[in-house]
Amino acid sequence: MGSDGVAQVALSAPVEGVSYLSLFFEADIVVKVVMLGLMAASIWSWAIIFDKVILYRRTKRQMDRFENVFWSGQSLEELYKSLSTRANDGMAALFVAAMREWKRSLEGQKPAIASLQQRIDRVMDLTISREVEALEKRLLFLATIGSAAPFIGLFGTVWGIMGSFTSIAASKNTSLAVVAPGIAEALFATGIGLVAAIPAVIAYNKLQSDAGKLGARMEGFADEFSAILSRRIDERVS
Repeated sequence: MGSDGVAQVALSAPVEGVSYLSLFFEADIVVKVVMLGLMAASIWSWAIIFDKVILYRRTKRQMDRFENVFWSGQSLEELYKSLSTRANDGMAALFVAAMREWKRSLEGQKPAIASLQQRIDRVMDLTISREVEALEKRLLFLATIGSAAPFIGLFGTVWGIMGSFTSIAASKNTSLAVVAPGIAEALFATGIGLVAAIPAVIAYNKLQSDAGKLGARMEGFADEFSAILSRRIDERVS
């Protein structure tokens, strides 16, 4: 067989591919730990992302329903009675907290009206802080993964390449067939780090923005409701 025939046979021969599983199982123990940690962080990040997307959509729907009822003309007393007996979130929790302080201050023979407006505003501010804190819970984990995962993956890559060069020095063989698998295993760690980091960064920025919008919406309602209660306080004083 001539040289051309040998070349054709070589080109047509099947080349054994390298799977991601083989890259993982053949990697150094330190690189494996890095990969497993990054994969676990990525799974947890996606769990947080889905949980927050569902939570924010539900919170927005609840706010829409509450505002429709609040501005429908129903009396504040009736609305408070219907909401005070159940757990509330968002604007409903804000409304119930303010109305509870209003009622407590007006109960008894000596109503405490002197600083009622300040107490109501303080109660609503605290409620908004708690609601926003609940909305932003675990978002810091996404930010941490987004910033740290590439460096953790890079550590696995550096460690793996160091092991590859050590093996090269021991075998005294610089063939690409000897070097390539170890380098591929090492670079796989960086790839997993980027896969974990990129969605986490994008999701963190989007979810943080959505949480800020929901918080601003609650603050706007608090200002409007505070003005309504302020007029009622002035009517009682006068």
